[in-house]
Amino acid sequence: MKKLRINTKAGILLLLQLFVVAVLNGQNSPTPPEGYKLIWAEEFNKNDKPNPEFWSFEKGFVRNHELQWYQEDNASIKNGILNIEGRREKRKNPNFKKDSKNWKENREFVTYTSSSINTRNKFEFQYGIVEVKAKIDTAKGMWPAIWTLGVSKGWPANGEIDIMEYYRVNNKPHILANAAWAHKNKRAAWDEAKVPFSKFLKKDSQWTEKYHIWKMDWNKERIKLFLDDELLNEIDLSKTMNPGGFNPFHQPHYILLNLALGSNGGNPEQTEFPRTYKIDYVRVYQQK
Repeated sequence: MKKLRINTKAGILLLLQLFVVAVLNGQNSPTPPEGYKLIWAEEFNKNDKPNPEFWSFEKGFVRNHELQWYQEDNASIKNGILNIEGRREKRKNPNFKKDSKNWKENREFVTYTSSSINTRNKFEFQYGIVEVKAKIDTAKGMWPAIWTLGVSKGWPANGEIDIMEYYRVNNKPHILANAAWAHKNKRAAWDEAKVPFSKFLKKDSQWTEKYHIWKMDWNKERIKLFLDDELLNEIDLSKTMNPGGFNPFHQPHYILLNLALGSNGGNPEQTEFPRTYKIDYVRVYQQK
């Protein structure tokens, strides 16, 4: 069964947006894969900030002991492109507590900022094809991502799908395509593909200067994750059961786009800032 959740006002705005895109862009309007229809799209063609009817911002220090403070100011739209900017800037941490053991509170200063946006409670879908055209920043310290999380249960029991991650494994840059769910003996079970970034540079020395298309093809049996039509990982959903029998990939998910700094991305101290992660569009299709 296909499921879609989108609020009424956002739905009307989406229909208007798709109509304008089709009329004004003509041949550049989205073409669904055979047997599919477009159910949601963000072309980043309107306004100078992400549409609040579709996107919410994460704020502050959020996860993974990353360096960045997430804030709205670092996300902007220009010439049909969403720009998520990583910056080196110092300010007081408003949540600072001198004796706290919480990493979000015991840092006296914010030293880096970035943005993270998501469609939670605004657009959620179950099964289909997701396509994202983006140009990632591959400087040391960068951790750009395109991913989804399930709407029910906490992480990792809600299920995580990493359509794209770029970060360092054993201090060498990799492209990743993963899924995570709950495990009975450890916090999370993973089905991971970690592809050395050198593989893509060997094919195209100008790879980092170009936009690329990341795709997820998701149905009730499996998830396939692609980069420029190359299959990176296929996840068998008969093997992704949480303890207790709940399968987090048989529920609606929402979309996240973010640029993390530090942690798995590596140490950015010697990296020049600002850095920019660029997203041209996000499109979601489901079977007719």
